[in-house]
Amino acid sequence: MDLNERKLKILQAIVSDFISTSEPVGSRTLSKRPDIDLSPATIRNEMSDLEEMGYLTHPHTSAGRVPSDKAYRLYVDQLMNSADLPAENKEEIAKRLGDGAAELDETVEHAAKVLSEMTNLVSFAITPNRSDSKINYINFLPVDESTVVLMIVCEDGKVTNSAIRMNAPYTEENLTFMSKVMTHNFKGKAVSTLLTENIAATFESDMASLSSLSGSVVPSFVKTLEKMLNVDLYMDGYSNIFRLPEYNDIAKAKNFLETVTNKDEFTNVLVNRDQGLMITIGDENAEDLKDCALITADYKVNGKLVGRLGVIGPKRMKYGEVTSVIKYITDNLSKSFEIEAPKEEDEINE
Repeated sequence: MDLNERKLKILQAIVSDFISTSEPVGSRTLSKRPDIDLSPATIRNEMSDLEEMGYLTHPHTSAGRVPSDKAYRLYVDQLMNSADLPAENKEEIAKRLGDGAAELDETVEHAAKVLSEMTNLVSFAITPNRSDSKINYINFLPVDESTVVLMIVCEDGKVTNSAIRMNAPYTEENLTFMSKVMTHNFKGKAVSTLLTENIAATFESDMASLSSLSGSVVPSFVKTLEKMLNVDLYMDGYSNIFRLPEYNDIAKAKNFLETVTNKDEFTNVLVNRDQGLMITIGDENAEDLKDCALITADYKVNGKLVGRLGVIGPKRMKYGEVTSVIKYITDNLSKSFEIEAPKEEDEINE
């Protein structure tokens, strides 16, 4: 049996209507559409064929049909109309991301919140393990008499800040000198490599004059590097699922929440997905997610993969609109963190 043009048109209409209404679609409803000039009897015959081919299912409580996973996949791959975001939505996204913090991790967390609000779905963002990230430069920023901020910027754009309580007095000249020495010694080295080295030896050999400060700086520096090996997962919009008919059943909503809040397992799923814009539907997902659709896209800095952003929700999802929002947000994230390497500092006096 061929999936001819007429069947494709009817299938596209059924998927679109079901996404909009969450109600099974009947032949009489389709016959009233101006773009389908067919009688209800003809439409019923075509729907029966589509059901036999595995594209539709027939709930026992209704005369209408609903799309199968196979139908959603065909819809996403061939039938979905691409949705161009309105200019006002683009301006809103750009403004709200611009209002976020300048540090990458905090801005990514903010992006997940914007995504959930724009799509009314559960959103997430991850910053993957960057054990191979290479140090670009290191800086120390004074806060008060006993506190400084250690800032590590990697070549891939990841920025990690840590507050350090100093055990000895310092001056801004001390901090500038430490920044130069540490950048000189660690620039271009991978985080995982640094953690195998004797970092304290750098302070003993290069900064003897600042030995009183090394007791505060070295442990905090090592701890910050270890933190950079972690995969951070940010999620937002849990309450959105209670507005969806699919989760009117409390037991079903509870199972969904338990799955997405098991952060270790869910993070593992996200990290192991292929790069690029990925849409997986129903049985294409892991067993715990077979009733869901999962959409992910990557964001990059200077062309290098930094993290992943996306949404999870019911299979009845506005795929065209959601993918447009995700792509626009990831593009904005990538542009926001283009890193220009600082100019080489003057030679450090040993």
